[in-house]
Amino acid sequence: MHTSTPPVEVPAEHRLQKFLASAGLGSRRQCEELIRTGRVLVDGEPINNPGINVDPEKQVIEFDGERLRPQPARYFVLNKPKGVICTNHDPAGRFRVVDLFEKERVRLFTVGRLDEDSEGLLIVTNQGDFANQLAHPRYRIYRTYRVQVTGSPSPEKLTQLKDGMFFREGKFKFLQVKRVGKQGKSTFLEVTLGEGQNREVRRLFARIGHKVMTLQRIAFGPIKLGKLKPGEYRALRPAELEQLREILTRNRSTMKTTPKTESKRPRRESRPKAESEERRTPRSGQPARSGGHPAKKRITRPTKRPKRSND
Repeated sequence: MHTSTPPVEVPAEHRLQKFLASAGLGSRRQCEELIRTGRVLVDGEPINNPGINVDPEKQVIEFDGERLRPQPARYFVLNKPKGVICTNHDPAGRFRVVDLFEKERVRLFTVGRLDEDSEGLLIVTNQGDFANQLAHPRYRIYRTYRVQVTGSPSPEKLTQLKDGMFFREGKFKFLQVKRVGKQGKSTFLEVTLGEGQNREVRRLFARIGHKVMTLQRIAFGPIKLGKLKPGEYRALRPAELEQLREILTRNRSTMKTTPKTESKRPRRESRPKAESEERRTPRSGQPARSGGHPAKKRITRPTKRPKRSND
């Protein structure tokens, strides 16, 4: 269920952390941390400098005793089933997303996560930097979910979800909310998030008193789930990959050109220069000091306002 991918081209001289990322060990930053732990060997010698140049064709580069080779870039769209977890390392031995890709024979990891009880669209790749950018909220790639909740939320409650509510991590809100159907005493809705906080959809609906019964991601930016059945996956189409890259490029350039917002705290005005003796007023009940200098006026500082709680 995947298309062929051209072989990856690796320059003769390659920075170590970049090579590890191309071999599917994670983002460059994650690979830098792996190098500093001493788990990476080059020609049998432990290396702790992520920036050294290596030649993968002439040198033996190992991670935890396994020789690494550059891998072709791979991008997949998966319909994650319920009960499958997104982490690559699980001491409890639960079934993982990467277990669905055993025949691909490449190191893979997910773009963001869906919790164990959720299902739906998940992008899976071996390109760490690309995956981190897709998942990062600064790039504003929207996620759309189909949610079944208990009861029937009122229009006022749906407005609350769009206005946002404060949690420990900050303000959560939906960009869009619309009803799409009913089943018995439950309601189906489609909601869109600008970023994905931990269990954000479930926590928002719980706050307004409507428990989430089922949760399925149906879109990640321009990528749609389509007719994939749970557990099935396909290769990301070239046009879809190009769309994602265009979004990253556009939002990256927007971040560079957008001026920083000024602090909401007003600036403290500069203290005026000393006034002439004629305009100064001595403290009530006290004569001016000898030499024409009046007593200093006591300045009362305003008390600090209490901090506002986020929750």
